Amino acid sequence: MNIRLVTSDDHDAVWDIFHEVVATGDTYAYAPETPKADALRLWVETPRATYVAEVEGEVLGTYFIKTNQPSQGAHVCNAGYMVSSRARRLGLGKSMCGHSLISAKQLGYHAMQYNLVAATNEGAIRLWKRMGFSVVGTLPEAFRHARLGFVDALVMYRLL
Repeated sequence: MNIRLVTSDDHDAVWDIFHEVVATGDTYAYAPETPKADALRLWVETPRATYVAEVEGEVLGTYFIKTNQPSQGAHVCNAGYMVSSRARRLGLGKSMCGHSLISAKQLGYHAMQYNLVAATNEGAIRLWKRMGFSVVGTLPEAFRHARLGFVDALVMYRLL
């Protein structure tokens, strides 16, 4: 596996992953019908850094790091991760999270926060906890799950 900064050559692969993940409406707050141009702006252009994870030269995962809040909160970053369904259970999520913790520290951040983790996303929650994140808050019915309706969302945090 190779994790590297995204390039314009990766945009189609990132879009394919983004569209596949967001279309389910069960893990991200992005609209399932988000157009490609908006998705690339949100995932690639706006963040401070975006990476892709390749397996045998094929982009199968992606993550971003961005500043979570301005000014007095700018030392805390936020990150988002997506993995193609073809690569689930291969360890890409864990590898990208580990890479992001190192990258965030190199970018000068002091902590990382996940703002809206759907409480139904049990696999991600287990992984984030194994990676040193703690649940610091529960937002009752803050996520509108496509199948389950309103479900709780978690705020997760860790120092770098």
